[in-house]
Amino acid sequence: MNPKKRIIIVGASGTMGNHLANAFESEHEVVRVASKSGDYQVDITSTNSIEKFYRKVGSFDALISTAGPTYVGPWHTLTDQTFRKGVEGKMMGQINLVLIGQHYINHQGSFTLISGALTRHPQLQFANASAANGAVEGFVRAAAISLENGIRINAVSPTVIEDSPQYFPYFPGEMPVTMKELEYMFRRSLFGAQTGEIIKPCNN
Repeated sequence: MNPKKRIIIVGASGTMGNHLANAFESEHEVVRVASKSGDYQVDITSTNSIEKFYRKVGSFDALISTAGPTYVGPWHTLTDQTFRKGVEGKMMGQINLVLIGQHYINHQGSFTLISGALTRHPQLQFANASAANGAVEGFVRAAAISLENGIRINAVSPTVIEDSPQYFPYFPGEMPVTMKELEYMFRRSLFGAQTGEIIKPCNN
């Protein structure tokens, strides 16, 4: 049995975040965070908003991020401006959750970020997400050898999830990740000993 932890879930209003919050709240103290709902609100594209959020929420044992907007659209619509959605959202948003959060997290705590199979299996219209995912995974590996006080960091990298069938047509041939498998990928990061790992589905 894992000791009770205070777990922040950023993106708790989304499909993944809500499932994880429901799964963990019977065992741990779960703090639900989203941009417009939850116990606390944060705009992860703003360092000022992230700093204010951490000051309000106080110390914690683990942070899970399932948040991070990216741009989805045809190749010819990609510009500097549209590409920045993923850079400022999924990439820098999650990176700043760690850079700022390291000053508030308890010793021996953990960060778990979200990337995705688009890093290794690109799909049409998702170039922005592929690039952002790759940057997040590179950051996780580098941060793992730099974070102090026994703090761990990993990324969970699923393919399309079973509770988001609206995305199935964009991922031809990809076997959806079940919500139970997704949950246990996050459990591995939260309660395991590894750090700097990109945790993938068994079939991917």
